[in-house]
Amino acid sequence: MNILLIGSGGREHALAWKMRQSSLCTQLYIAPGNAGTAIVGENLPVKADDLAGIIHACREKKIDLVVVGPEVPLVAGLRDHLERQPDLGHLLMVGPGQSGARLEGSKDFSKHFMERHNIPTAKARTFTEADLAEGLSYLDHCLLPIVLKADGLAAGKGVIICQTHEEAKSTLKDMLSNHLFGEASARVLVEEFLSGIELSVFVLTDGESYVLLPEAKDYKRIGEMDQGPNTGGMGAVSPVPFADVAFMEKVRSRIIVPTLKGLQAESIPYRGFIFFGLINVNGNPMVIEYNARMGDPETEAVIPRIKSDLVELLVACAKGNLKDSHIEISPETAVTVMMVSGGYPGDYAKGKLISGLSDAPGALLFHAGTRHAAAGILTDGGRVLAATGQGSRIDTARQAAYQALAAISFEQAYFRRDIGVDLLSVEKS
Repeated sequence: MNILLIGSGGREHALAWKMRQSSLCTQLYIAPGNAGTAIVGENLPVKADDLAGIIHACREKKIDLVVVGPEVPLVAGLRDHLERQPDLGHLLMVGPGQSGARLEGSKDFSKHFMERHNIPTAKARTFTEADLAEGLSYLDHCLLPIVLKADGLAAGKGVIICQTHEEAKSTLKDMLSNHLFGEASARVLVEEFLSGIELSVFVLTDGESYVLLPEAKDYKRIGEMDQGPNTGGMGAVSPVPFADVAFMEKVRSRIIVPTLKGLQAESIPYRGFIFFGLINVNGNPMVIEYNARMGDPETEAVIPRIKSDLVELLVACAKGNLKDSHIEISPETAVTVMMVSGGYPGDYAKGKLISGLSDAPGALLFHAGTRHAAAGILTDGGRVLAATGQGSRIDTARQAAYQALAAISFEQAYFRRDIGVDLLSVEKS
């Protein structure tokens, strides 16, 4: 079958790498892709948010299956647009429609959804600029630290943890009145802070049945020891040592199943990935957020651990036939480390020549922000490359990832050197 994968990051390179291995994959197209996806498929000059361009590509390339990587086209209603095309009725798609994508597209919607279906999550209230005064007064009664979340999509940067009431008030004003995150912060959630260790859990669902993918822990802060501002993600580890059988049964019974039943009860069709951003609070999982797609950089650690044919699973999902599907997972550990541009997540330069890509054996390299040029492969984003090492334990997988990164360089390259270190003691215990 001809497959169209939407997106251009490390997540998409990892998905493309795995999908290309399937005997079901005749031709793989990636829109728009990057220098890495061009190795395993054909990149198309169509942006991920160009819905009309994607529809045209589906016709021109005789696409059978569409798989959506990033959240923007999902929240914009790509599925709904495709389903309105009479000549594309045969098309299979992995990714929810606009109604299902609200789980990620609106923090306010997802918070109320969890409350309606008794899914454990932090308490929160939502404010707009019109009730800013009420919001500022409400902050006086909140325990520290205080979490402020932009309601809409903010490229993974719309969450701010405030350590003082003064900081919280100033930040709330910036988000609502000064449009710190644009339209994404037209509504802001004031949420209680939960203390614990975070992890990401993923399922592929057809709306009724699901398969559980490997879990992962990602690292959001730019600096080592989790210092500095949030980024789109600086690394990931899979599996997560504390996510044992007992913990994951709580995740299944208290979170995954109620979420799917909630979608059914509210007549929200859903065929695609659901990312559960969780936190382990004294042995009990609570939901921080939903995403309507796979995480990045977690995908670069999760996908290499899947031994099953990914395309078979994706087709079963798209057809609504996941009930009889099974997934085989490698017991090995995967550690992913992101190499980013200097200045990220703030201002950074593009167009830096990357050297050493062919001299980095022993790990998988997934491109994120890269592009081809006459001079070679150049940086083209904040997060540039992901190195995924694999091994029987976290320390051996870490060693493989960091050895690969040691061989690669570009001007002002940066990566955290402590990915997975916090889990070493948990793994040993």
